[in-house]
Formats: sequence, structure tokens, C-alpha cells
Amino acid sequence: MTGGNDNEPVDTETPLPTARRRRKKSSVWEHFTIEEVSGGCTQACCKLCKQTFAYRSGSKRAGTSHLKRHITLGSCPKIKYQKELALASVAKSDGDTLDPPKRRYRSSGFPSVFDQDQSYVNLAKMSIVHEYPLDMVEHPAFVAFAQSLQPQFKTVDVSTIEGEVLSLYQKEKQNLMQAFVTMPGRISLTIGLWTTSQTLGYICLTGQLIDSNWKLHRRMLSFMMVSSPCSENALSDAIGVTLSDWNMKSKLFAITLDNNCSSHVIYSANLRDHLSDRNMLMLKGQLFVVRCYANILNVIAEDVIASIHGIIYNIREGIKFVKASPAREEKFAEIALQLEILSTNALSLDVTTQWNTTYLMLVAALEYKWAFNFLETCDDNYNEAPSADDWMKVEVVCTYLKLLYDSANVVMATADPTANIFFHEAWKVLVELNGATLSEDTMVSGIAKEMHEKFDKYWKDCSLILALAVVMDPRFKMKLVEFSFSKIYGADSARYVKLVNDSIHELYLDYVAQPLPLTPAYVDQGEDSNVPRADGLQDFDMYVSELSVNQPSKPEIDQYLEESLVPRIQDFDILNWWKLNYLKYPTLSKMARDVLAIPVSMVSTGCSIFSSGTGSRVLDEYRSSLRPKTVEALFCAKDWLQYLPTMVEPPSTAIVGMEI
Repeated sequence: MTGGNDNEPVDTETPLPTARRRRKKSSVWEHFTIEEVSGGCTQACCKLCKQTFAYRSGSKRAGTSHLKRHITLGSCPKIKYQKELALASVAKSDGDTLDPPKRRYRSSGFPSVFDQDQSYVNLAKMSIVHEYPLDMVEHPAFVAFAQSLQPQFKTVDVSTIEGEVLSLYQKEKQNLMQAFVTMPGRISLTIGLWTTSQTLGYICLTGQLIDSNWKLHRRMLSFMMVSSPCSENALSDAIGVTLSDWNMKSKLFAITLDNNCSSHVIYSANLRDHLSDRNMLMLKGQLFVVRCYANILNVIAEDVIASIHGIIYNIREGIKFVKASPAREEKFAEIALQLEILSTNALSLDVTTQWNTTYLMLVAALEYKWAFNFLETCDDNYNEAPSADDWMKVEVVCTYLKLLYDSANVVMATADPTANIFFHEAWKVLVELNGATLSEDTMVSGIAKEMHEKFDKYWKDCSLILALAVVMDPRFKMKLVEFSFSKIYGADSARYVKLVNDSIHELYLDYVAQPLPLTPAYVDQGEDSNVPRADGLQDFDMYVSELSVNQPSKPEIDQYLEESLVPRIQDFDILNWWKLNYLKYPTLSKMARDVLAIPVSMVSTGCSIFSSGTGSRVLDEYRSSLRPKTVEALFCAKDWLQYLPTMVEPPSTAIVGMEI
């Protein structure tokens, strides 16, 4: 064996017996331990970061150069972090506020200086976004956890974190208000009602608009406590106060309600007093009140389900019985196989507050109806199988629940639904129900008539609004209105088509009476735009302009309606189409912006459209105990923060991506 040192790359000699082994002298072993691994191999493990390195494989031994590089060249993240903390401590004691070099900061992943104030802001964000109780900051376990991460972190009390929440809310609100100042169009509101275990309630107002870049936005504006949320004065006062607070008294276009609120509440003189004289109600107020489409689907679906609640109870109990043990599930599967039931749907229990889960439960149960009947004959413990008549009722109910289920899914599949998509869904539902009410099957006609009564009322209240919105879709214009009305009204359809045509022209005249905003001489809108460019043909532009002055031109609305329909391509972006054509239709595009921004559904993105009580929810006991201003800050700030690009950096603007 040669007398080499520890830096030799490989030692091929047979190792000496343990008793004669030379003690390791290299300083690197102060930072590493040797661990035995399988096959007679050993590895070196860093005491700080626990990273392992090859050391000995059989008779071959690696040197220590790679271990020294790990320690001395800063490859060990723990050593690097300790050095940076020491540097920061020295800089702080010397009054030097210089940060470590950015290259080293990025590679380590650790902040150079702890910021107590920023930690409080991030803690407030965390409480808002994840709906943690504010008193969590005083829980001993949370305090211990926070200080284990950063010993310099100073614990806070509830009042401090509440102050941070209110400060964050005010900052984001100011940013949002600045963005709203120059918004090009009007804003539409949705009204959500919240109740508490006390006699008090809350009114949630959310605004929806389309910005100057033709992007749809929805933001919560207020979450206001009232003594009686359904009263006339409470609703109108909440709307008036919110509009005044956000400087929007002259910009209100429409209000969307659930089907529990009365229209006369919104039309009340009390509310009109809150509106500016400049806030002219378009089309004599015919578009001012909108009913929530998701809410009417839920109301009808829940009524239909309630009509066979006894049968649904038996089916639910039957599924519980089958799923009570693996042995029963196996037995039921054998029965289904014996009866040659080839279903891909698995039996599942529903969530009673989500009617779509009840529908899916019934669909799956229908496919196994013969298995349930057979199970009753061979298992004395099961005696709740529905009768043949019951299964027929379930089949009819599922047929018409599917109609509502499919319609709701189309709406839910659209990330930012504009008002034009709802007309097509509504008229299809109405046509199906119209036909079902004439069925000779009394069971079918009975269920259909109950559904039709409620949906027909919704159609009468909202069909004009839905029709005007779909006319603003260049793929359909008046053609879809004419086609669908012929299905709905038959020989009397011309009268209803004329009503829509007259209304769209009257609404256009309301916008003609308003001054147009200044149009920039050049706007970069892509290759499809018809924007004038500086190409040396200014004289030609003047010639064309003089011709247009001398020749009478058609109104924009007539020109738009007479032009060919745009092809119905997949993923058509209606807002982008209007963005590219707003110079061609400067007045009509203003009208389209406001109409398409009407929130026909009150359900926000990410929320379930199938939930019962879409328009009224219950505030939990903890939040009910907080001050009303704190509750408003928590709800509004959570809504606003979800649009920020990150939850790590402090917010710089309340509307990310919104161009007003």
C-alpha cells in the first residue's frame, strides 16, 4: 500500500484491518460522516444538508476533493444560508443596508433580511384568501410554528391582523377605483343575499363590465350589513350607497336578481333618488332588471326532484344498503352480471344541496333497476326497491332534468360567459317544455307543465334581453331570433320578431344620442384591423372621406344586420370580434359592450351553478361575530386578490390585465 494522502483520487490497494486503519486527518471529516450501504460500499453524508456522496465501493475509494468543493465553494445550501445571515447581521450592525449580491440571493432561495412588516401583510393575505379565522394568530401552535420558521418574527394579536386586513382592503379598493374612473362603458350589478343566525343580513353587490381591451371583468364592490336584506329600502339603499361610493351613479346599466327578489323593489322611487340625472335608463328601463338564469334552472330542478322525494329516498337507501359492505357490493355486482346489465355508471350517493348529483345518482340507479328488484327477492334485509311505476316516474324526471343539466353545463363550461350565450340555451329548453306539455302521457305532461309554468315566466321577463344580446353576436344577429321564434310562437312569430327588431333599433338610437369618445388615429389591432396607416395616401383618405360625406350612409345597426353572418367556428371570441370592428361600428360597439356585459347568471367563475339557494347563502357563526366593516374587507379583498398574479409579492394594482 502506498503512503498517499486523502486527496488521492483512487486507492486500489486492499484496506488494512480495522485495528491498523489510519485515523482520518483531513478537515473535511468535520463536516461529513461515513455511512455503510449495501454491497460493502460506504458513502459520505454532509452533516448539515444531509446530501450524500460516493466514498468507497468494494476495494476502491474515492478521494475527498469533491467533498471539499461541497464545503468550501458554497455548494452546501445550509452553509451558504448561514454565511448570508452572518453577512446581513454584520451589515445591520454597521448601518449598511446593502443586500448580498443578487446572483447569490437567487441561487440560495433564502431572503437576506427578514421583513417583519411584509410578514404581517402576507399573514393578512393568507387569512383573507384561505378564510382562516383572524384569532388564529394568537393560537399557541401557530405562534410556535411561525417562530420555528423565523425566530425574529414577532407575534401579533387579533386587532393588529384585523388592521392589516382593513389596510390591504383600502389599498386594493383605491387601485380599483382609479381603474374604474375612465372605464369606457357602463357597469351592471348582481345582488346576492346573505343571512345570519341573527336577525341581520348582508347584501353583496358585484359589478361586471368590459374594459377598453374588450375583456370581461367581474369584481365585488360591497358586502353591506342590513337589518332586513329583502326589504325595499334595504336593497335600494345598498345599491345607492355602493354606486355613490364607487362614483358610478351615472354608469349603471342593468341589475341582475335571483327569482326571489321583486322587480318593484328595484324600480322603487327610493332607488331612483340615488341615481344621477345623467344615468338614463336605456330602452326606457326594459333592460334594467335581469333574472338569473342559473337560479331559474335550480328552482325548477329542485321542484321536480321534490315531486318524487319519496322515490328518491328509497333509491338513496338502496344505494346505502349496497355500499354498506364489500360483500353486499360484490353480491350486487354478481346480480348485475347475471342480468347482463352492462353499465359504465357506478352507483353513487348524492349531495342533497347539489341537484346535479341527485340527477346523476338517479341516472345510474335507473340502469340497475332490475338488479335492485332482484336483490329484494333474494335478500330479506332489503325491501325498499321502487315499484315499476316509480321507476317510470324516475325515467321521466331524468329526461327533463337532463335538459336543465345540459343547459347548465354549457353555461358553466364558459370561463367568462357573455350575455349572448344564454339565448340559445333558454329557447331550446322552452321549445322542449312546450312540446312535453302536449304529451298524451299524463305523467310526462304533468311534470312538464309544472316546469313550463316557471320557465315560461322567466322567458317572458327576460326574452327581450336575451334576444338583444344574441343579436350582438355576428354569427347569429336577427337570424337566430327569427328561427327560434318560429319554433316557439308558430304563426304568431312575426309579431315577436318585430318587437326585438324595433327594440334593437330604439336602443341604438339611445346610443347615437350620446357623444362618441375620441378615436385614436392609429391603433395596433393586428392584421385583421382596418385602421388607417401612415402610408403616404393621406390625399386618397381625404377623397374617400369627401365621398362618404356627399353620399348618405346607412346607420351602423342596419349595416351590421344586413352583412353576412360570421362563420360559426370553434372557439369564436365575440369580444375580440368587436375589438377588431369597433372603428367600423363606433356607436354600435358601445352598445355591444354594455349589452354583452350584462351578467345573465349570478354564479361566479369557480362556483357551482347547481347549488341550491343560488341567491341566498348563510354566513357562518365566526364571521357573523366580526365587525361589519371587517366582514366586508374579508369578502371584497378575497375577491380582488384572486386576480393578482402572485400571493408572494405585494399587490401593485387591483385589476391585473384590465385596460380601462
